[in-house]
Amino acid sequence: MFRKIVSIEDVLLSKEAEKELEKYAGEVVLHYDRPGTDEEIISRIGDADCVLVSFKTRISRHVIESCPAIRYIGMCCTLYDRNSCNVDIAAAEEKGITVYGVRDYGDEGVVEYVISEAVRFLHGFGDRQWRPKKYELGGMKVGIIGLGTTGRMCADAFRFFGSDVHYFSRTRKPEAEQAGIGYLALHDLLRECDIILTALPRNTYLLQKEEFDILGNGKILMNTSIGATFDINAMKEWLSGNPDSAYFCDGTGMGTLKDELAAFNNVFYTRAVAGMSAQSTARLSSKAIANIRKFLDENGL
Repeated sequence: MFRKIVSIEDVLLSKEAEKELEKYAGEVVLHYDRPGTDEEIISRIGDADCVLVSFKTRISRHVIESCPAIRYIGMCCTLYDRNSCNVDIAAAEEKGITVYGVRDYGDEGVVEYVISEAVRFLHGFGDRQWRPKKYELGGMKVGIIGLGTTGRMCADAFRFFGSDVHYFSRTRKPEAEQAGIGYLALHDLLRECDIILTALPRNTYLLQKEEFDILGNGKILMNTSIGATFDINAMKEWLSGNPDSAYFCDGTGMGTLKDELAAFNNVFYTRAVAGMSAQSTARLSSKAIANIRKFLDENGL
């Protein structure tokens, strides 16, 4: 068992999973608001040897070095790689701290969000419509930037509705191409596709001024990533100069840019987190608890 488990913020576990944490520690302390500073995080962790965190808050080197009791950090979110991770993995490794994340728990809701928003905008089912004529997804040219789990599921969903789907990724995906998802270089994809979806790891800023210039007017840009996938000034210039284009994101995709993008009426923002549902909470909770059990078993605790 752990001596003490602390969640430094709301890690979105189910009530049943929160209760189950008591099996694995002598003490469990759960916080539901987001800490504002490193010092507040350090205070919350205290002498805990197990720390739980979501995708929202960064656990920095300073935090890790200030909390010597930590043995395990459980990320109740996706851990893509150390570069996009909100936990300083290098600092954790230096201190012998194990960091586990979870994968593939909220993708279904994200796919439903993307398809729902695209259909509403193309048909004018909401308060605005893409073009004077209504359009179906069938025959639309869709470009997916990043073909991980979310990107591939979105690509398959668009293909189900008859869209002509292409992708760009740092590495080619032969299995996707065999399934009918064509590869395009990034600039070709931006130039040729009507709907562009970014499904990239956190802190991957692929769209710069040159990319937005190529993208041009009359396009739909959708973001399913955690935070921005673009240079903010380039994005604002694109939104201002291309009024017939639109940017869609949910609460996760918006990140900290809500105020900066508030003035643009071609930004379609929903505060909801697309990947959050009763089912995704159950999947996340199950995987987070399984990671805790795995660590305890591996360390004979």
